[in-house]
Amino acid sequence: MKKSTIGMGLLGLGASAVLGRKQLRKPEKLSDEKTRWLTEKIIAHRGIHNNGGNAPENTLAAFQKAVEKNYPIELDVRLTRDKKVVVIHDKKLKRLLGYDEEVQDLNFSDFKDKTILGSDQRVPLFREVLELVDGKVPILVEIKSHGAIGPLEKRLYDLLKHYKGAYAIQSFNPFSVKWFHDHAGEVVRGQLSGNFQINEYEKAYQGAEELPVYQKFLLKNLMFNFLSRPNFIAYEIQDTEHARLIKIQKLGVPLLGWTVKNRIEYLEVKDLCDNLIVDDVTLVF
Repeated sequence: MKKSTIGMGLLGLGASAVLGRKQLRKPEKLSDEKTRWLTEKIIAHRGIHNNGGNAPENTLAAFQKAVEKNYPIELDVRLTRDKKVVVIHDKKLKRLLGYDEEVQDLNFSDFKDKTILGSDQRVPLFREVLELVDGKVPILVEIKSHGAIGPLEKRLYDLLKHYKGAYAIQSFNPFSVKWFHDHAGEVVRGQLSGNFQINEYEKAYQGAEELPVYQKFLLKNLMFNFLSRPNFIAYEIQDTEHARLIKIQKLGVPLLGWTVKNRIEYLEVKDLCDNLIVDDVTLVF
């Protein structure tokens, strides 16, 4: 999320004085029928992937494996310079494709033939993923929006609104979630959050910058929910107190924990969240 998101901090602080924390954090609960899939089965983070093998993260091969094993899929979308919605996590292409360019500064044709991490897989268009999955399993779409809110969200919705399968969107940026609240209210939407600590990985591959303390506080405490009115919360489990997860449960909407990386983490949080987004679906066994 950009440090310069218009009015984010001041708006939240001003609203705090008027509404109070409880109202700021208030989500929008949907019927169980609309959100049931979010909690029925653990969600495969970036597909069932192996970054050292033939099915790297966020690739058609990883998504095919999830479909075959019948697991919901979490994935990330970004917008290229020529306005293509592509499925990739990192802002920069350095880690996955080997060169230090940003997705938003390139046309899709500039990297569409580049293979990922030595495999035969390439960065897919979101349209290709929808064609592959074709409603066989649900899809949880994380929006990686930079700059103005709207261009990515609108193009994503144009692709999703005629899709017949189950899906939901989520984002760390509450204004991205708000776009769906305002323009596509039928779409199930979630607010991502966590501790907002920037590590070396995020600096190198995401171009992430440290957020101001007040902005971290507002985001960490879900105090933009009054704008985005999320239907579920997805919260970081690493370095998060169990008491915080319990409080979020009390908001009355599904709570997803992200991202579970090993069996120990799974056992620690499985009873504190309604469902988990996991790197390895075999953790539950």
